[in-house]
Amino acid sequence: MSDPFIELRLWRQFTAVAEELHFGRAAQRLHMTQPPLTQAIAQLEKLLGVRLFDRTKRSVQLTAAGAALLPEARELLSRAQALPGQARAAAAGELGRLRLAFVSTVGFDLLPQWVRAFRARHPRMELDLREATGDQQLQMFERGEIDAGFMLHSPGFAPAGLAHLPIAREPLVLALPAHHALAGAAALALDRVLAEPLVIFPRRIVPSLYDAIFALYHAAGHSPRVAQEAIQMQTIVNLVSAGLGVAWVPASVMQFQRPGVVYRSVAGRRKLPACETSLAWPLPLRSPSLGNFIAFARQAAAGAAPV
Repeated sequence: MSDPFIELRLWRQFTAVAEELHFGRAAQRLHMTQPPLTQAIAQLEKLLGVRLFDRTKRSVQLTAAGAALLPEARELLSRAQALPGQARAAAAGELGRLRLAFVSTVGFDLLPQWVRAFRARHPRMELDLREATGDQQLQMFERGEIDAGFMLHSPGFAPAGLAHLPIAREPLVLALPAHHALAGAAALALDRVLAEPLVIFPRRIVPSLYDAIFALYHAAGHSPRVAQEAIQMQTIVNLVSAGLGVAWVPASVMQFQRPGVVYRSVAGRRKLPACETSLAWPLPLRSPSLGNFIAFARQAAAGAAPV
């Protein structure tokens, strides 16, 4: 048999009597007469199947059951009182949980700044951050596991089927082993690096950027010599430090200072590929909290929001 449903008013009346230990004063506090209050406590005791008070003509005392219930009843009433405000805050996007995925390059600089600034503006929002590659994020969107994601791609090639906001564009630079013969130059000519073995991410991770890098080689009459593939940019840089090859990486990766690796800009007659980071999300937009984050991202990307 299931426990009976007990109205909040009975818990409110119980709490008043338990705190006053006097039915008359509790009735005054509740703006009611004493007989209905006495009946309400009797009803509550009947529903629970236990006595909550020991009564005499001179005193009212809590039983062990009543004393145990009092803090729980206070908590219940406090939570009930907070519910309307919580509902309004959730509707305004100020309360809830936002699930954000991000590619590793965003974690070097942009993500820490934005998370700190957004949490300062919306302290009651919970951010659930998940590192994931672009192809993983697309699968997570399909399964409804994330609300938005920071994705890397070639400029103008954001994933189809998602709304997106470009937030950063940066050039690619070349990561080389520190002992490499070309490492001593401040900048490199493209023709001097095209024959070097290449460490690169698999095409499925960022198809548009992968294709742009390969197109650069093909336009110069070269075929890339892929020596090793790796998923994360940190791993790619680590493999470069091991001497397995050179790697094209976003300029923001230069903040990842790995012993044995140097970063150099590259110049050539052909325009070098760049990369773009976008915030992507599915439509229609149903989450007020996501709407707040997108609005924040627009301001931050335009330099109008402090980060």
